[in-house]
Amino acid sequence: MLEKILQSFGMNAADYQIQFFGSGLINHTFKVSGRGEVYILQQINSDVFKSPEYIANNLTLIQDYLNKLYPDYLFVGPIPSISGDFLVESDGGKFYRLFPFVKGSQTINFISNEKQAFEAAKQFGKFTYLLKDFDPTALKYTLTDFHNLELRFEQFEAASRNATSERIAEAFEEIKEVYKHNNILQTYRTILANKEVPVRVIHHDTKISNVLFDEQQNGLCVIDLDTVMPGYFFSDVGDMMRTYLSPANEEETDFSKIHIREAIFSAICKGYLSELGSIFTEKEKQYFVFSGELMIYMQAVRFLTDYLNNDIYYGSKYPGHNLNRAKNQFKLLNEYVRSVGKFKKLIAQAENELYS
Repeated sequence: MLEKILQSFGMNAADYQIQFFGSGLINHTFKVSGRGEVYILQQINSDVFKSPEYIANNLTLIQDYLNKLYPDYLFVGPIPSISGDFLVESDGGKFYRLFPFVKGSQTINFISNEKQAFEAAKQFGKFTYLLKDFDPTALKYTLTDFHNLELRFEQFEAASRNATSERIAEAFEEIKEVYKHNNILQTYRTILANKEVPVRVIHHDTKISNVLFDEQQNGLCVIDLDTVMPGYFFSDVGDMMRTYLSPANEEETDFSKIHIREAIFSAICKGYLSELGSIFTEKEKQYFVFSGELMIYMQAVRFLTDYLNNDIYYGSKYPGHNLNRAKNQFKLLNEYVRSVGKFKKLIAQAENELYS
């Protein structure tokens, strides 16, 4: 199968070694090496991305724009096939694309120091900043309602009505947590109803493995651009807060290990604002801390909803897996909320350092 795909890009599969690559859970990724060349071959998960052509459309538009206005920016875009297409479809209805492998680059799976957090936040901020004058409405929504908290809450309520009595009982405390933090949903509704923050070109998946670093841990660029679409800054900032701040990830079941690293929060602020701060609106600054509450809460609700729905979306590796994930995220949320006062001071310090 992959041999035919490579042929579509003018490559003789016999000249290359193909091996699984990376830690992504959505798409299947392969490293293709041979003849002194290295590429990344990726199969798009069409169960998640229902319209792969939307991804190709978005990346083409963004690549053309950046090549024209910022030719020195490292944009890791797809390589066209022999026929000039950026997507190659196999007989089984699967879609593939080929990327250049950036020599000397590396990815990491876990934030271990402030420099990594700063560099990652800087790269995500830079990506959105460079596209500040690009019309976001030109982009397709590759995942409709991806970060729509209103929808996620409706899905949770439906799951609560339809769940088995056993699962309702097991998740009783977490269900209470959803309503305990209902103020987050109310704030989200206010932001959207009053159009308080501008629509920008947003990455939407800012986990640390989506940043390329050089050997000195300097950020090079952001990758995995399938979720790039119109959105709000809090999707990117909030997801960094959710995935960078705690030394324990969302799979940790020893919840005592979940705590906030304030130095990492400060690094995220400085990195992101060093790029976007000059064009940030006052409302965006006002909701900077809230972005973390929003994204942590949303993910907790999604994990809990899936548990109540018998694990039909994320699946589960053991009984209660998604319930544990929800507990994990609610613990993180409560730790985050307790630190809000400190966060506001850290943001003020970051702004003083950047603009004084």
